[in-house]
Amino acid sequence: MEMPIAESQINKRRLSLSLYMNYLIHGFGIIILAQNMVALGSTWQVPIKTVSFVISGIGIGRLVAYLITGTLADMLSRKLFVFIGMACYLIFALGMVITHSIPVAYGLAILAGIANSALDAGTYTTLVEMNNGKGYDTILIKGFVSIGEFILPLIVAALSANNLWFGWSFIVMAVLTIANMINMSTVKFPKIQRVTLRHHQQTVSQSKKSLRKIFATILLLGYGYTSMAVMIWFTQWITLFAQKSLGYGNLTAHTLLSLYSVGSIIGVITLFILLKRNINEMTLLISLNLVAVIALLIILIEGNNINLVSIASLVFGFSAAGGIMQTGLTVFMNLYPHHRGMVTGAFYFFGSIASFTVPLITGILSTHSIQLAFAGDLAVALSGTVLMVVLALLNVKEKINNGTN
Repeated sequence: MEMPIAESQINKRRLSLSLYMNYLIHGFGIIILAQNMVALGSTWQVPIKTVSFVISGIGIGRLVAYLITGTLADMLSRKLFVFIGMACYLIFALGMVITHSIPVAYGLAILAGIANSALDAGTYTTLVEMNNGKGYDTILIKGFVSIGEFILPLIVAALSANNLWFGWSFIVMAVLTIANMINMSTVKFPKIQRVTLRHHQQTVSQSKKSLRKIFATILLLGYGYTSMAVMIWFTQWITLFAQKSLGYGNLTAHTLLSLYSVGSIIGVITLFILLKRNINEMTLLISLNLVAVIALLIILIEGNNINLVSIASLVFGFSAAGGIMQTGLTVFMNLYPHHRGMVTGAFYFFGSIASFTVPLITGILSTHSIQLAFAGDLAVALSGTVLMVVLALLNVKEKINNGTN
């Protein structure tokens, strides 16, 4: 039995709010260990490098879980996996302030990575299905993560300034999670779109279309890697590049990263509005990736012009970190509308590979020069742009073929 329209709209708003709140909490989870490294090291009586090792467990949790959670979310329940993600983050937040064991802490960090993958598997798919395949609501996820990343350092700084226990930052995260779980328990999720035999037979019978679909899948998986790598690359190296290669002062160098963050928030709002107005997703994917390439070129070529580099950093955040990765995922999910959870897992699995490999690649490049290490980001940005251009050409060819059939 379907809900009345008014009740359905209220349910949709409450569900959307709860899903977004999870990503504000996720914004906490991404940086909460790094923000409390000194305090955790003191509590655990270990050096900072050991705390850094514990943080690496988050990446392992993501890598291990993404393909599993995505596939199971299609088979079982979106709501179940959202709750699994929330429960994992709750255990992580409370466990970190209780344990004094490094192995247990590492296990909790892995659990945080699993929380991330479970939330993604249940959330992206739900937001797309609530809007009949349109992905504009997924763009706001990036905005709420940024809000969480903005709020948490303020909480940590306030606790430190008032000589209060660092663990309160974890408790705030846990309280927000519990409150959101209570609200989430009373809302309904949209039904999962199931594969029908007729649809399956039609897909199998069109061999040429299937071949193009396989090629498009490879391109989008590659974009899952490049779109994540280009952001990680920039955030890890822009400050050091500005200091060592461009000769900027400490404050100016760090300001470039802040401008990148501001640009990403502006990008989220802009992309949400454009997609809401049905602007073609492939057009946005190509144009914004191209803008990111140009912004990086300006930073590399016009390093002596601080004002131009500052504007380019803002523009790069706008174009590369304003939700364009989520737009790529929406295109991918619409390629496989009956396997959206699996697709989400696969897409972010390749993004997780980027989070592991980028530090390794840039570390090797930095032995030659910091400039070379940063310049590698341009090659990645170009690769992502080429992938999207080829995908667009593939789509055009398919439309032409469909028109002649």
